[in-house]
Amino acid sequence: MVAVKLTVSDLTFGYDGKTTLDGISLEIEKGDIVSLVGPNGAGKSTLIKCIDRILKPQRGTVYIDGKEAAQLSSKDFSKMMGYVPQSTTEVFPYTVFDIVLMGRRPHIGWRVTGNDVKIVSRTLRFMGIEEFASRYFDELSGGEKQKIAMARALAQEPEVLLLDEPTSNLDIKHQLEVMNIVKKLVCERNISAVMAMHDLNLASRFSDRIVMLKDKKVFKVGDPRSILISENIELVYGVRAEVIKDSKGMPYIMPIEPV
Repeated sequence: MVAVKLTVSDLTFGYDGKTTLDGISLEIEKGDIVSLVGPNGAGKSTLIKCIDRILKPQRGTVYIDGKEAAQLSSKDFSKMMGYVPQSTTEVFPYTVFDIVLMGRRPHIGWRVTGNDVKIVSRTLRFMGIEEFASRYFDELSGGEKQKIAMARALAQEPEVLLLDEPTSNLDIKHQLEVMNIVKKLVCERNISAVMAMHDLNLASRFSDRIVMLKDKKVFKVGDPRSILISENIELVYGVRAEVIKDSKGMPYIMPIEPV
């Protein structure tokens, strides 16, 4: 039986008295890539932020490895959960190596150890960005910055990786590079990844399971073949679409017209 790494139980959240998420419950298994999909305003990014404790749910509980996330210290929580934001617009006058080293903060005592440096070097190599190590973060392109943000989260050595629209504002090449890195990371390190996704075709290609959100709730959960069907897309997105199979037999969505 596959161990459950992340559990969301009856999570509810709202802004300014308006409910955004209502009674969300999920189980994310170890080694799974799970995509949260749904129209704008469905609560994908909000759910990611609630899981990561950026936002505090009004009701409900998040568990990691059976431990209540809200009860963990910031240091222990950061050792278990890595977060990659939707876009990195901050100005960091530091080198890429230093930025990725920041991901070691939950593990560092009074000083950086040789092991921390080794992990950062290994992470840069894993991500294929060793040549950026001495470059300044502010000099990089959007796609390169996204990879650095992922490397920083990866250096935490988390059990669960949360990605908030990891391919937004990236060109096709960088989209594929980022998604292939996520796939490789999950497979080789046997961790879980939860992604808020807009692109249904990328979600189809790279996800083990799809969580479709509608009207503040979980509408459907399942593998891409069972979830990404014309009926569900029309009901959730209000769009008629033709769904065909790609070369690997996965659903490929071609929007036709609004309902």
